Amino acid sequence: MRYGSYGTELVSSNSTTSAGVWTIVSLLVAICAAIVLYFTFLNKNNAKNYQGFTKKLYDFLAFSTLSLEAILKICYLVIAIFITITSFSFISTSIIAFLLYLVIGNVIVRILFESALLIIMIYHKLNEINEKMPSKKESKKEEK
Repeated sequence: MRYGSYGTELVSSNSTTSAGVWTIVSLLVAICAAIVLYFTFLNKNNAKNYQGFTKKLYDFLAFSTLSLEAILKICYLVIAIFITITSFSFISTSIIAFLLYLVIGNVIVRILFESALLIIMIYHKLNEINEKMPSKKESKKEEK
């Protein structure tokens, strides 16, 4: 920064360079940490050893439990409440507009979120069916 610039220089070239270097270093550290975590903590052989918080953390990082279902349900509630509240702004304009926005808006949102949750439910059912199916190793042993 020069003397007499009175703060008109928004970003100094020094801070831009250090931000770029920090971004590259952060990316390299993140890649290394992800590789180490994947081969140590997320190893399937260690899954039986975890209990309590570490078991929940393992399930979360290994995508054994899906948090999308809970997030979708919360988002549905937020959007449905938002549509219901904003529909009252149409009362002064038209009762028909109010009712259409209130009913059709909530029905459309419900259909969209049910279709998203339907995909998750299909995933759960397919996992259930897959767990009940005999594995390939077991079927080969039975053939012999």
